Amino acid sequence: MSDTAETAKVKRAAGLRWAFVALALVGVAAVLYVIVSSSIKPKGAVELTDLQRGPLQKLVVAKEATPAPTIGFTDAAGKPVTLADFKGQVVVLNLWATWCGPCKEEMPTLAKLQAAYATQPVKVIALSVDRDRDFALADRMIGALPPLTVYRDPGYKFAFGMTPRAEGFPTTVFYDRKGNERARLSGGADWSSPEARELVERLIKEG
Repeated sequence: MSDTAETAKVKRAAGLRWAFVALALVGVAAVLYVIVSSSIKPKGAVELTDLQRGPLQKLVVAKEATPAPTIGFTDAAGKPVTLADFKGQVVVLNLWATWCGPCKEEMPTLAKLQAAYATQPVKVIALSVDRDRDFALADRMIGALPPLTVYRDPGYKFAFGMTPRAEGFPTTVFYDRKGNERARLSGGADWSSPEARELVERLIKEG
């Protein structure tokens, strides 16, 4: 066999070895992708993207499990509260203020949403970012919309401590019963709509 033929044979063998190595690496990468993907997605998560229509067109569905912030806020009496206190429930957290027109416009629909699920594991949290001097007005507004109760985030600590931070007001965030953020919407919406109720019901059934 000539040197040229021998050299070509060696090159072919080397090429095959590298091809097998490349295939093996691709296989390992695929396995790792599946493992990582399963670890960041909520286990048994229901599909929500099909609800991005009508009043929920601007709904942003979380692509991975994002635990709820541990930052605290307070209830109307000044008692410290965190979202962990509501674990086991679907939480609909609405950041709002008395000076925000769209906030006041959508608030009655949040009250209707809470009323519709009064006997189920659903909690609508109306979290006011109003300053102390305006809180009395916020308290009166929510008091006129049972079964809602008012909560406070006067220093924007919760609103700005979210990941990502709230883009503006109102911002409504949905947390599943395990405490993971699943979707959010910046701006006003009709939360008594069929789409909003379907979102809540899917998260209830997901458990």
